[in-house]
Amino acid sequence: MKILLANPRGFCAGVNMAIECLDEALRICGPEIYVYHEIVHNKYVVENFTAQGVTFVNDLDEVPHGAFLLYSAHGVSPELREHAASRNLRTIDATCPLVTKVHLEAVRFAKQHYNIVLIGHEGHDEVIGTMGEAPESITLVETAEDVDQLEFPPGSKIAYLTQTTLSVSEANTVIERLRERFPHIESPPKEDICYATTNRQEAVSTLAPQTDVVLVLGSQNSSNSKRLAEIAAGMGKPSHLIDGAKEIDPSWFTGSETVLITAGASAPEVVVEQCIDRLVADYDATVEVMTIREENVQFQLPKELRVLQAAER
Repeated sequence: MKILLANPRGFCAGVNMAIECLDEALRICGPEIYVYHEIVHNKYVVENFTAQGVTFVNDLDEVPHGAFLLYSAHGVSPELREHAASRNLRTIDATCPLVTKVHLEAVRFAKQHYNIVLIGHEGHDEVIGTMGEAPESITLVETAEDVDQLEFPPGSKIAYLTQTTLSVSEANTVIERLRERFPHIESPPKEDICYATTNRQEAVSTLAPQTDVVLVLGSQNSSNSKRLAEIAAGMGKPSHLIDGAKEIDPSWFTGSETVLITAGASAPEVVVEQCIDRLVADYDATVEVMTIREENVQFQLPKELRVLQAAER
């Protein structure tokens, strides 16, 4: 068996920053740390922090007054920030800066009295946070068919934004339909789908045709990981989204000579290495790293955490 190992894969700058935030918060404050929702959508990462004493909550009323609370990489709404303040929670904001960018765009368009169409997946943490910035102004759509149902008064100002982890091709399909129906629709100055999502999708699209089977490391609730598996499947390749080596099914590789391995932006490299180790042990696999694009993006830790670090000195 030959393994083609996609590069780039795995952690993006936003996930790296969020995980470093929680690591540092644990080091400085001890294990009495609470996180609103999962820090990132990955089972391995969440279980690792839970084992260290971190508590993940879906309701701020579960957090004791005055405790440390970390916002996940997906961002939160202003309403939730106000609720945290009312409970005197000591918050650390690990929201990905690229998600914050979308929030700021939503606020700007809303202040200018635009009707905002948000392209995204209903119920996703990022979408909930973005819609919370301007709930009276935002309408969520997922598909081109949803666009056909939109109705705005004549002469309305309309703009669109997107969730950062969408399939580029699917988002473009929706955007094209929006432009057909609303030729004067405004777009963000720079596209919202993040660089890491785009790059990982490009790597799968480029490499999948050279392989027989595609393994995507990532959790089922990870939007960007699911998009990678869907892209490979859409190209006619058997594609499997898994959390780790224990989920590998030998029947997937019957008659297969080449396997593509990649990882979503919230999947740690350790789970990739464990899958490679299993395939090397079971199939005497060789590994070839296939670099499609280089990434050198880094995000600064949030101000609240830097203040805590400075207090140590």
